[in-house]
Amino acid sequence: MRITNIESIILLDKLHIVKVHTDEGLVGVGEVSPMNAHVSHSVVEQALAPLLIGEEATDIERLWRRLYTKPYKLGPGGAQLNAIAGIDIALWDLLGKAAGLPTYQLLGGKYRQSAKVYASSMSRSMTPEQEAERAQSFQEKGFHGYKIHSSTPWMHDDGFDQTIATVTAVRKLVGDDFPILVDVNNAYYEHTAIKLAHALEDLGVWHFEEPLAAHDYAAYGRLADAVDIPIAAGEQEYTTWQFRDLILDGKVDILQPDVIKCGGITEFKKIAVLADTFTKPITVHNTQQTIGTSAHAHLWVSTPSCVYPQEYNIEHNPILDDVPIWKNPLVPVNGEITPWDLPGLGIELDDDAVAKLRTN
Repeated sequence: MRITNIESIILLDKLHIVKVHTDEGLVGVGEVSPMNAHVSHSVVEQALAPLLIGEEATDIERLWRRLYTKPYKLGPGGAQLNAIAGIDIALWDLLGKAAGLPTYQLLGGKYRQSAKVYASSMSRSMTPEQEAERAQSFQEKGFHGYKIHSSTPWMHDDGFDQTIATVTAVRKLVGDDFPILVDVNNAYYEHTAIKLAHALEDLGVWHFEEPLAAHDYAAYGRLADAVDIPIAAGEQEYTTWQFRDLILDGKVDILQPDVIKCGGITEFKKIAVLADTFTKPITVHNTQQTIGTSAHAHLWVSTPSCVYPQEYNIEHNPILDDVPIWKNPLVPVNGEITPWDLPGLGIELDDDAVAKLRTN
């Protein structure tokens, strides 16, 4: 089964999906993290696609290494790994379709039947009371926790921050047994993060996500030593080597790879082995409710270390809520997601919807 074409598609000028076409007529579908769709599109078309045409589509490990090493002066990290992720996910989709098996079966089968998810609120425009009411509504829908984003990203102690007020309001409405998670997107210096972590411990927060600059592993290590609350990070790490350093130097408690950022399913599997080696749980970074969530779902049910409820973005998504790009959307039911028992990722794209939203 030879690769004949890599189709890079930008939707609504900001979202990025990839199709891998083969000489047997099978097509695999993947998604790229939407940090900058035009940049990742260029990487796919100019740097990666020429390396794949004519290659055997099922040689995924060899092809991943080729995509990683040949254009290595582009990174490797960021846009290169994001672009590789879209292609790699499509190759795993293809492999499942060729084998007639769901992708999770190719990853070792089901360790668990479904994955619990928590509601991830991306809004920074609500008052603490409004956020609390929203959290309570998702608690009533069966979600297994609620995450807030409560400060200005990378603000260096100098920006909008209503973390304590919001957690206090949410805890008052949801009670003591409903998990609250806090993501501050690299907002603090070390001394402030330690102070906030102790306050969040007292409020019963489940995990404290990315409180420090992503690159400062030494500070993460000191933070982890100073507090008891679980520290979570990893959405800005792309390879097993970076996760190795995040574990050994950063001493984080919870790892957060994102399959559409970290080089796809191939690299995610290796990160999961690393997590097991160091007895670390994985709670993924998952903000894309379409192909990204489907790819994650196959990993969640087949990966032992994905033990806690995983992230599910609850914000409005135009390619899911307005003009759905697939015919069989994978959405939470009573706070759980179960991947389709269909070949590959189980995605049935609506080509008419894709064409309507396409902007390249």
